[in-house]
Amino acid sequence: MTVKNEELRSRVWRIVMTGSTLVIVVIAVFFLVRMFRENPIEGTWNSEDFDMVLTVKGNSSIEVKIPEILEGEDVKVELDYAIDKDEKTLSIKLDETNMDSIIEKSDGTLTEEIVTSCVGPLLTTFDYSVDEDEMTLTEREYGEQYTFIKE
Repeated sequence: MTVKNEELRSRVWRIVMTGSTLVIVVIAVFFLVRMFRENPIEGTWNSEDFDMVLTVKGNSSIEVKIPEILEGEDVKVELDYAIDKDEKTLSIKLDETNMDSIIEKSDGTLTEEIVTSCVGPLLTTFDYSVDEDEMTLTEREYGEQYTFIKE
C-alpha cells in the first residue's frame, strides 16, 4: 500500500513541477516579446514648457493638441511618425491632407501658417530617451530638447 501511495505522490509531484515550469516559461516569453515589440513612446505625453500634449498612437500617428491658440480653442493636429528603436530616433512629418482637414474644420479661423508655426518645431527627426514617465526629444540637427511627462 505504501508503494502505491509513493507512486501516486511521485506522479502528482511531476505533474505539478511540469505545470509550474510551463507557467514560468510562458510568462518569461510574454515579457520578452512585450519588451521587444512594445512601442516605448506610445501614450499621452504632456509638456508644460511648450504648452502641448502629444498622444502617440500605435498606428504611426501622433495627435498634437495645442491649447488655446485662438480664442480658447484647442487645436488638434494629426502627424505621422516613424520610429527606429535600434537607433532610438523618432521622425515626425505632416501629411498635407491632414493640413487641409485641419483648416476646413476650423471654419477659416486657422491658416496653414498658424498650424505650421505651432507644430513646425516637431517636424524633424529626434533622438528620444524614455526614463520611467519622462520622455526627452532631442533634435538631431540643432540639439534643442523637448521634455514630456507621461499622463
